Amino acid sequence: MNPATHRSQRIVVGIDGSDYSTGTLQTAADLSAALNLPLVAISCWSRSDIYFAAQIPVGGFPEADLLEREATRLVDDAVERAFGPERPSGMSIGIRYGHPGQILVEESANARFLILGRRGRGGFLGLRLGSVSAACVAHAHCPVVVVNGPE
Repeated sequence: MNPATHRSQRIVVGIDGSDYSTGTLQTAADLSAALNLPLVAISCWSRSDIYFAAQIPVGGFPEADLLEREATRLVDDAVERAFGPERPSGMSIGIRYGHPGQILVEESANARFLILGRRGRGGFLGLRLGSVSAACVAHAHCPVVVVNGPE
């Protein structure tokens, strides 16, 4: 795969608000600065990430805008932990609805690099590679950088 053939020259980083997000964001920002490419932090949300069938609140799911605001807050918190009040220049944030693996693979079609944490918010902490990272490594349209994080 030749990264130079990609239509968009940007770095995409997947953010889920986990502790891994801090180091992943910092690594992505370093690569973005070194290559002089814009950085796009993508966070994904879906109702299935938040509720299991037995936990559906009386009256149904919360409004989509409430869930999207929560996803935005998670990203803002991760950016604050990674950089303090000074966000890297050229950095933008995208909040997308859907399964993170699928969304990030789609985003990789217009990226020079896709950067992910080794694990995220999933519950299988014994895994060496999280399910989203594994899906992206297998299916991304650009090179994938997997950042090791806190144990």
